[in-house]
Parts: sequence; structure tokens; C-alpha cells
Amino acid sequence: MNDITTVAAQTRVLKPGDVAVATRGERLETLLGSCVAVVLTDPRRTVGAMCHIVHASEPPRDADGDTAFARCAMERLFADLRRLGIAPELCEARVYGGGNMFPQFFSERHVGAVNTRWVLAFLGDVGMDVRAQSIGGACYRKLGWTVGPDEPECTLVDVVDGPH
Repeated sequence: MNDITTVAAQTRVLKPGDVAVATRGERLETLLGSCVAVVLTDPRRTVGAMCHIVHASEPPRDADGDTAFARCAMERLFADLRRLGIAPELCEARVYGGGNMFPQFFSERHVGAVNTRWVLAFLGDVGMDVRAQSIGGACYRKLGWTVGPDEPECTLVDVVDGPH
């Protein structure tokens, strides 16, 4: 096995709608605009999970189970953790994203804000402690985390205003 293949096997880049679970030393990365990523980890930080939520709305009937939708993504995230013997309700949560990608057109009720409100309400309803968050604003976020003791890295990239 060459080095490039080895590195690729240890890093998972999540695209919109992806859900992933990793163990200590593995890396999860994603790029967010109005989408929201939820990062969950057990208190010892031996297992980490991330989902990339696109829509806070309910999926159409023919798309039930589509993890681009918030409810489906969180159900899958919880199920994947339970399969590893991790109680999701005991995990620490971190929330990222929910940016306003069109600040020249929307101020408060933009897609990112709706996604963020849904995620924070869901986590509150199940009693999860949100340990950190980087949400809102007119920016993209590059998110990466190597499962272990360090915090996820979140880099903000400003949205360039278009012509007015």
C-alpha cells in the first residue's frame, strides 16, 4: 500500500447529506455554507460521528431516509453510534455552519438559520449538551476533526458580496 492510499483511508470527506462514524486517529472533514454539521463524541473521545445536514424540512415520502434531511441524518447518526455500543444521549455535541449565503437578499430567515434552529432544538429535546458551536454569519466554514482529545478545527471564509 502506498502512502497516498493510507492517508485517504484515514480521512473521510463528507459531502452534503453524508453521515460518518470514525474512531480515534481517523479524520472527518466537510465544507459548510447554509448546511449544518453536527459532531458527536463519547466523553472519552474514542469515537466521533459527523453528519452534514442540508434541509431542516421533512423529506418527501419518496425520500424518507435521505440523510440530506435533518431528522433522517440524526436518526442515522444515532443508530450508527448505538451499533458501536455508544449511547448517543451521553455524547458531547458540537454544531457548525448555518451561514447566510445570500446576505444581500436575506437577513434573519435564511436557510442556514432554519437549519441551525432545527438542530439546536433537536439536541435540546434529547437532552444533549452542546459543548461548542460556530454558527450563522455570512461565511462558509471548513471543518475538520481528528477523533481524539483536540477540538475540531473550524475555519471561517467570508462570503464575497455580489453586485447590489
